[in-house]
Amino acid sequence: MSRMNPPSPLDEPAIARLVDHFYEKVRREPQIGPIFNAAVHDWDEHKRLLTSFWASVALRAGSYRGNPMGAHRPHPIRAEHFDRWLALWRETCAEELDEAGATLMLEYAERIGRSLKLGLGLHPQAQPFGVPIVGINR
Repeated sequence: MSRMNPPSPLDEPAIARLVDHFYEKVRREPQIGPIFNAAVHDWDEHKRLLTSFWASVALRAGSYRGNPMGAHRPHPIRAEHFDRWLALWRETCAEELDEAGATLMLEYAERIGRSLKLGLGLHPQAQPFGVPIVGINR
């Protein structure tokens, strides 16, 4: 998709555009779209919530109140879904933000993705307390 506007510096309106454009891609994406479409009942509200989340992360806005781990836990998410999500995020950041903003948002997304993968037990090296669990094949 070709964008007519030049990339934006990182501010709340730019984050709102990023989130909107990103989730429009997610909704149509064959691998992760079905998971999101089954889980999200109000896309406008979801985008507002995620704009608040990313503004709180990147701009220290303090406007997000939620539990990302709890929100992801009940869904059939696999490690490769995070990888696809991150690839779309990287692509959309490059389209919507200037280089510095895109780099920052990608770093945050990578860190958050790693934390969620670990918390959901999806990281291949995830071993609680660094000790293998007997009876679990890895």
